[in-house]
Order: sequence, then structure tokens, then C-alpha cells
Amino acid sequence: MSPSSVPGQQPAPDDPLFPAHRASRCADLGALDAQVVQCRACPRLVTWREQVAVRKRAAYLGWDYWARPVPGFGPADAALAVVGLAPAAHGGNRTGRMFTGDPSGDFLVKGLYAVGLASQPTATSADDGLTLRGVRMAAPVHCAPPDNKPTPGERDTCRPWLAAELALLGPGLRAVVVLGGFGWQALLPVLADAGWQLPQPRPRFGHGARVTLTGEGGLGELRLFGCYHPSQRNVNTGLLTLPMLEAVFRDAAAAAGLQEPGRTGPTG
Repeated sequence: MSPSSVPGQQPAPDDPLFPAHRASRCADLGALDAQVVQCRACPRLVTWREQVAVRKRAAYLGWDYWARPVPGFGPADAALAVVGLAPAAHGGNRTGRMFTGDPSGDFLVKGLYAVGLASQPTATSADDGLTLRGVRMAAPVHCAPPDNKPTPGERDTCRPWLAAELALLGPGLRAVVVLGGFGWQALLPVLADAGWQLPQPRPRFGHGARVTLTGEGGLGELRLFGCYHPSQRNVNTGLLTLPMLEAVFRDAAAAAGLQEPGRTGPTG
């Protein structure tokens, strides 16, 4: 029995069983997001996200940090999911929205806008007016981790949220862009458990990786696209450039039916 569990009672937010118990009971993404933000199942992450909110960067002293789990972002009927790593300490953990308020988010949203999947090229705050077209941002871990490195245990505890999010997107989900090796390794077991047939040996992550999965029980094809994570290090060293990012999303958008192959530029 976990430390905060009491026989006959539902797991509390600080119980490691909380995500698994609550996620599967959510009827829609709104309900799921409301449960995600209550979660306190990983003590190390709770401590870190709250410490960061107190020891703010000088540039953000006037901010009231979100300092809670960051839910997914994007429409409930998205045909394309973007799976990253975890919120940034002074990005999503500050603003309360995925890939918002940090250089990684700036780079990602600029790329989405360039291929017509975002309403504007910037993401500065949760109320900046940004909307995504047919795209849902998700993460294997919903709390900012120290050094951007969640533990395997934290990843596994958080996994039910990602599984429920993808399930609630339903059969309309046709493609997933995975940003980085951590997201790739976290996502594959979720897809296998949901009924997607993974090739053997399991596909390895790489920028430009392309995998087509077939599903069971009414699931159609799902296309996976590997992309380097838009971290400052990857961008500053040139490992990931904006044209590279745009190319991945252009192909993924076409696979998801959101864009004609070869089309470039924002859409109205």
C-alpha cells in the first residue's frame, strides 16, 4: 500500500496511484486537464517546481509562477500530437502552458506557424491568443524536473496521463511528432498498450525517423515522426535548424490531413 493510501478511499493527489486512478476515468480532455493540475504524485518534482517559483529568475520577478503540473494544449479533435519531454522550469512551469515563455517554445511555435499549424509565431503567456490548428501538445512528464531530467520512475508514474490524453483524441489522431529520445522511449509503451502494433525490434529514435503503426480494435494507421528536441543546446549548436523543424512538421501535417504535401506558409 502506498504511503497516502487508505483502504476504501480514492488515492489522494500525493499518492503515486493518483494518475492511474484518475486518468482512466476522465470522459474528455477538459476533465483530464483538470485532474492533471491537481497531481502531486512525484515528491521530487513537486519540491522542485515550487522552489523554482520562489527563487525566480531576475527577469521574472514580477511573475506569479504557475508551479503546478502543466496540462496539454490544443484542440480536442487534433489529428496531430506533439510529444515533448517536460515543462521548462521558467517556461511552462511559469506560464502554465506547454512550450510557452522559453526559447524552446519560441522556436517550436515559430516552426508551427511557418507551416500553418499555429495562429501566431510567438508563445509568451497563456493568455497571448495563441491557438493551434489540428495540433495537441502533450508530454510524458507534466512537471518541470531538475536539470530537465525526469527519472524513469517519474516518467512511469506520469504515463497514465499521456495514455489517457492520446486515447481521448480518439481515432482522429493520425500522426505524432516526437521531440527527442526521451519522448520517443516514453511514448512507445503507451502506444503498444493502446493496441498499436510496434515493429520488432522496436524502432529507434532519430531525427527524420518515420514509422507507420497499424492498430487493433478499430484503430487505423498512426504515423510517427522523430525530431530533435528544440532545446537551446540543440538550436544553438545547429543540431536542429528551423528549416529542419519545418520539414518534419510539414510532412507530419500532410500525414495527418492538415496540409497538402509540399505546401508552405501560414494558412488563414
